[in-house]
Amino acid sequence: MAFINEHYLKLSAGYLFPEIARRVNAYREANPIDAENIIHCGVGDVTEAIPAVAAKAIKHAADELSSPDTFRGYPPATGYDFIRRAIAENEFRSQGIEISDDEIFFSDGSKGDCGHILEILGQGNVIAVTDPVYPVYVDTNVMIGNTGHALDEGGYEGIITLPGTEENGFISNPPDQHADIAYLCFPNNPTGSMINHDQLKAWVDWALEHDALILYDTAYVEFIRDDTLPRSIYEIPGAEKCAIEFHSFSKNAGFTGIRAGFTVFPKSITASTRDGRRIQLHDLWSRRWSTRSNGVSWPVHRAVESLYTDEGKAQIKSLVDHYMGNARLLLEACTGMGMTVFGGENAPYVWVKCPVGADSWQMFDRILQEIQVVITPGAGFGRSGEGYFRISAFNSRENVVEVSRRMQSLIPA
Repeated sequence: MAFINEHYLKLSAGYLFPEIARRVNAYREANPIDAENIIHCGVGDVTEAIPAVAAKAIKHAADELSSPDTFRGYPPATGYDFIRRAIAENEFRSQGIEISDDEIFFSDGSKGDCGHILEILGQGNVIAVTDPVYPVYVDTNVMIGNTGHALDEGGYEGIITLPGTEENGFISNPPDQHADIAYLCFPNNPTGSMINHDQLKAWVDWALEHDALILYDTAYVEFIRDDTLPRSIYEIPGAEKCAIEFHSFSKNAGFTGIRAGFTVFPKSITASTRDGRRIQLHDLWSRRWSTRSNGVSWPVHRAVESLYTDEGKAQIKSLVDHYMGNARLLLEACTGMGMTVFGGENAPYVWVKCPVGADSWQMFDRILQEIQVVITPGAGFGRSGEGYFRISAFNSRENVVEVSRRMQSLIPA
């Protein structure tokens, strides 16, 4: 008899985005005519083409693979040296942050890395998450056994949730108790909020004091418009001793269908065995990748390499400007209707407060049924997300203009 991992049975419901898809499909079947007009502003998937320089690089890489003289087989599990060097130099050393090439781990995306990291961390760690929160952080800890059962009001036994509210600008403070691991995401998904240096320093100071580990997700870093805000946790002294940083090419370069990201793993980070020995986590992460992965494909290596050319950087900027232009239009439309709105300034998400008397899934159903727009209900991001909904700016300009028009017809100012 084969036994299952029973921790999966503790998951409180279907993953947020499949549930959205289920409701949308049900609406399509019941309303085939109206369904033709659906505009998706829910799942944060991109819509615009990848940079031309990346497409050219992928084609060239395919040609390289077609010739015995330039063919490449298995890549290094952690990425070719040239891509690790390009990332470390362009993302960090050029900004005055000392990250070595071998502290960069090239992968197929930050979502996977945020879950894979738990493979080298022991069960029984006390986990802290901000709330609202990207569901992956919570669900992967449930799956591995770091939580108890689901709570009726949301959340799980044994996990510390740190509320993000209007009062604190959706930027949770460090816990006033011990935790072993804390997840942070800035610019924040789903609220669009962005932490400043002093707030981030408070988190680093807390982690150093409690011998805790910060898992810092920066999937939307390219969307920061305010140059005074931190682009990396390693801008904070001491972070290299307590923080692991996750990066993605999905949104800034439109690589959701290509899959590429990287993790920054300083060698100075250690964790403890049960008998008190300190172990360098960098070595364990390296071993994890060499055992569990055959690396990222050659065409994706070449595509990411192209993004660090002058041409590639300019094309990424154009994509980011497009989506942030969409965010501005959505922000202005909702604000002009008298709604309470957050985000949209340093992130491609607009976080909207539900009208009095409506919860977030009710707003999801109403917006889908009345104006055929798909948004994301805040309840899917945790207890503190209830009462809000997220509108994604990842769309064509034409669709965003139309969504803004439809929203005005739904909720009069």
